[in-house]
Amino acid sequence: MTEPLKRATISDVAEHAGVSRAAVSKVLRNAYGVSPAMRTKVEESMALLSYRPLALARGMRGNSYTLGVFLVDLSNTFFSVLVEGIRDVADELGYQVLIGQARQGLDAQRKLIEAMVDRRMDGLLLIAPFGPNEELEQLGRTMPVVVLGRHGPADYFDTVASDDIAGSALIVDHLVGLGHQRISMLANTMPESEPGMPQTVRRHGYNLAMEKHGLQEWIDHVLGRWGYESGLEAGRTIAQRPLAQRPTALHGGADVAALGAFTSLFDAGISIPADISLVGYDNVPSASLPPIGLTTVDQSGVQMGRQAAELLLSRIEGRSESKHILVPPKLIVRKTTAGPRGSE
Repeated sequence: MTEPLKRATISDVAEHAGVSRAAVSKVLRNAYGVSPAMRTKVEESMALLSYRPLALARGMRGNSYTLGVFLVDLSNTFFSVLVEGIRDVADELGYQVLIGQARQGLDAQRKLIEAMVDRRMDGLLLIAPFGPNEELEQLGRTMPVVVLGRHGPADYFDTVASDDIAGSALIVDHLVGLGHQRISMLANTMPESEPGMPQTVRRHGYNLAMEKHGLQEWIDHVLGRWGYESGLEAGRTIAQRPLAQRPTALHGGADVAALGAFTSLFDAGISIPADISLVGYDNVPSASLPPIGLTTVDQSGVQMGRQAAELLLSRIEGRSESKHILVPPKLIVRKTTAGPRGSE
């Protein structure tokens, strides 16, 4: 049986014409600054490849050449790193990026996403959205959607996420290698009904890694949320424990929370890493500042953003099968981890 021919994409046209995808996008939009020779070259490649830009579907959405980016927390600077990668791809292809931020709460999130849909954006990139998968699937049935941070599977939208199981294992393996046993985790208290959320997957990865090293008895979730204020509170909680019940190391869950814990532990006179080793997750720019030097997990945020934008644009071009990308994490060792006191 003969397989159906693969529909040509904007990338195929660009390669055939020997031009950038941005140039093809400009021709499609009849943008200013396209030379007659360039237009002829691109249009000839489109004809030879039988390229069709799904004009009807795009026209129904307004042909706006805008991508909507939804996020819930502007204070988490990792999100701005993701947006940087999204903007890189959008700029290359002549798309505008419009960012919307909702306050905490599922109702606020729904209203903002509905507002973005009503403004006829060509597609949506949702960064770590709350809510059940069923709502995201329903949204994905109506327009192109890519979700950053949450794990698959999904039928009607794509996902790009860090391999959070592997990332938590990197943290625990590193700390165990330094001699730690009493390793706690700042665990974001989100509903277990959302198994694909990064906070749930990272917590599961921490549990698995502790069990792998035979440290089940030391599994300890310091509850809170992944924000700076919650990190401050988690650090205070740890500082108030009797010395014998304090962890000697802490998986901070996310850099923004780990930095909060760093501050309150420091204020309490607890030395990092002499008294408690601390590891973050995300590798935000502030983590590398010399006074901090936070050991953390890097998940290539800019590249994640680029991959998500490329997936969204291929959906806008007509791809319908879902794709799910896991980005391999890498441990960045800096100044906040060392062997437990007395291990020298």
